[in-house]
Amino acid sequence: MRPLRVIPDGTHIPFMRWRKIAFVFSLLLGIASVALFFTRGLNYGIDFEGGILVEVQTPGPADLSEMRTRLNNLGLGGVSLQEFGAPNDVLIRVERQPGEEAEQQRAVEAVRAALTEEYGDGVDYRRVEFVGPKVGSELVVAGIEAVVFSVIAMLFYIWFRFEWQFGIGSVVALIHDVVLTIGMFTITGIEFDLATVAAVLLIIGYSMNDTVIVYDRVRENLRKYKKEDLEVLLDRSINNTLARTFNTSFTTLLALFALYFLGGEVIAGFSFTMIWGIAVGTYSSIFIAAPLLMGLNLRRDRGETAEDAAGDKAPASR
Repeated sequence: MRPLRVIPDGTHIPFMRWRKIAFVFSLLLGIASVALFFTRGLNYGIDFEGGILVEVQTPGPADLSEMRTRLNNLGLGGVSLQEFGAPNDVLIRVERQPGEEAEQQRAVEAVRAALTEEYGDGVDYRRVEFVGPKVGSELVVAGIEAVVFSVIAMLFYIWFRFEWQFGIGSVVALIHDVVLTIGMFTITGIEFDLATVAAVLLIIGYSMNDTVIVYDRVRENLRKYKKEDLEVLLDRSINNTLARTFNTSFTTLLALFALYFLGGEVIAGFSFTMIWGIAVGTYSSIFIAAPLLMGLNLRRDRGETAEDAAGDKAPASR
């Protein structure tokens, strides 16, 4: 069988020719995202706003769709359900109710009454917790710290593996991805909770992996084509890795689209965030991370060995 090649070998797409347009486009989107964050804000979920957490075990497999409809009709605000282990274990999150503890307790009683109406007296209430606003604010801080520390760790990893120019370029690309993802949350109104924080961290990892692949080829070509213009060399490096980048992104998106359309409401926000993040991460690896090397005074003789020097006298193999 002949291999399937969506991206043909030997492509010569002049990505660097469009770098200024990409920089302006990304800058405008970044400014808009920051402005929307401070004016419109995020739609924080129960994890951050506080609320009620109820873990129940139903007599038989739980019908999450029917249960969700019944609880949404109670007028308690945002209600989310999640299968928690076995098919009859369900985790129910209810939006924090206006008022003090008495109002929260009334909401729990309303949930109990709705579940009793559907399943009778066989429902086992394993856990009932109230997540206060203080805990929610602590989770916000913890989520921000997780993102910031992961970006800093990535910076030192790239700095150690390559050079400081590569580290700066990769971190700028990561910040670009995170900022645009936050902008997406403000525009779409998707609930921002701990699951979406996990999605943002996954986006950072995916984007960094894609950037490292491009940077690794840049480093290789810097040693192989020492006299080549840097703009041409960067185009060559991106084109060399284009098939791998496209195939990886495409196959990952196939799985994520399946999760988004078939996985149900519970993971829809997570799946959409990942879809957006992979698209933005692939874009930033090509149009942000690589072009930034042109303006960072990249040294072309870094790590040159005797074998590399001998290569200057012989034609470079391709």
